[in-house]
Amino acid sequence: MNTDNPADGTQDAVILDLDIGDDKYGFGQSIVRALSDAEGELEDIDKQIEESIATLNSLTPQCDRIDYALAAASGALCGIIDVFLVGKPGQSPVGKVTDRWYEERVKDFARLCGWNKGDGTLSSAIRHLGKRFNVPYDQRGAGDAASQISEINMRNHHFKSLGHNPTLLGLFFSVLDQFSNTSHFITLGELRSIQEADGKFHLYGHDVPSKLFCAFVNWFGHILSDVSGSECGKGRGLGIPSPIWCWTNDVIAIKQALHIPASDFDKAMNKLALRIYEEGFDVRFQTAQAIPVLINELFVRLMYSVRRAVQYLIATDKESRSSTGLWQACEPFANATARRMLTVAHGSFCLVDLADATIHGLAGGGNVVEFVIRLNVIGIGRFAISLYGEASRGFKSSHVEEKIYFLRRKRIVAEDYVAGLRVLADLYDDEQLLTLVDDLKKSNAYKTAFEKSVRLAEKRRVPEERILRTKGDIDAYFLGGNNGQ
Repeated sequence: MNTDNPADGTQDAVILDLDIGDDKYGFGQSIVRALSDAEGELEDIDKQIEESIATLNSLTPQCDRIDYALAAASGALCGIIDVFLVGKPGQSPVGKVTDRWYEERVKDFARLCGWNKGDGTLSSAIRHLGKRFNVPYDQRGAGDAASQISEINMRNHHFKSLGHNPTLLGLFFSVLDQFSNTSHFITLGELRSIQEADGKFHLYGHDVPSKLFCAFVNWFGHILSDVSGSECGKGRGLGIPSPIWCWTNDVIAIKQALHIPASDFDKAMNKLALRIYEEGFDVRFQTAQAIPVLINELFVRLMYSVRRAVQYLIATDKESRSSTGLWQACEPFANATARRMLTVAHGSFCLVDLADATIHGLAGGGNVVEFVIRLNVIGIGRFAISLYGEASRGFKSSHVEEKIYFLRRKRIVAEDYVAGLRVLADLYDDEQLLTLVDDLKKSNAYKTAFEKSVRLAEKRRVPEERILRTKGDIDAYFLGGNNGQ
């Protein structure tokens, strides 16, 4: 007969054919094989359940109240740092530190490129780099080729000139302009270009690969030369625009290349990005905004590690401690608990930052520029990444829980199947009982033979009135004294 195998949806043929001889019969071995296969399947299910539970545990945060309190406190503290020490461009203590850091890096790069310090000023270093990494798209709208394009001036040409944008599209237009001696600008929501932008420009290289390399070096070097402002800029000056806000230029340029008109929203966002750039929101200030976010990140991971390290040392005997065990207990990167704490920390940071930006925006009569400048975009982006991670882990956990549920149901069916096979194996395991034939033929041990025959009949569930329990019953049966029973 065939039996369904619920463990894997297949069928095993359980052959119960009897091989009957003159004085014995034998059974096929399919029950034993099916039982062995089913038990192996059951072990495999148990292993899958164990692995799935381990996976679920790794996706489930084990935060307690102290973890949540520490994470929220860290986010709030770093939010206060952002409010009072980052603030807005021109009024930022942290911003002044990042400005000086960039100035020193520009000087260091200029020295690597042969700057002999001149008068030792930043303007001298920028002037040297500008000559060393000359590009054809550096018009400023003051009596040069860009004067024909409206709204291009000294304060905004780094933002409007696509070659000055530190993005992949900016690199593309920089290379394009260097090969074709052109300039491309985004102004008034449109992509504008200047042909024969610089009659003195020459791109070095003897073939296309070498020219591409020189174009990339020029783009990178010119970006560094302008990161702290122009050589003739007054005061802080305006450096390279933030790559986070350069996407407003990219959208307009890509749409125009595809012959898709820029929407009013695209133009409004581009105008907003330009206005906050003119207020001093460049790469340097974007770096200043990243500092409290980084402190928040490091502080939360540190708190997580310290707490788990202390718990490990308290709960583990000295003889059982190891560096591997300690690292596994306090590792702050690839575990759901630390990530949940980071979500809470960055969330509380964003709440403080958003409250500050809203207050200043409302105090300025609903000034959107003031609101956006004080809004820490780095913190919001980091919080968005944490939320995405939480959603992803939640989806994976749900999938694993569902898998465990079905595996456990599958195990119940497999257990019933194994139990049934064991009953069948025991029911037809008659090798010892069927020796009664030999006992009757080779000896006079009638009592033993009768006992075996009785046990065999009981095992086969023969009705009580049909069981022959004594030699007299057998004689009566065969001599017709049992009235045909």
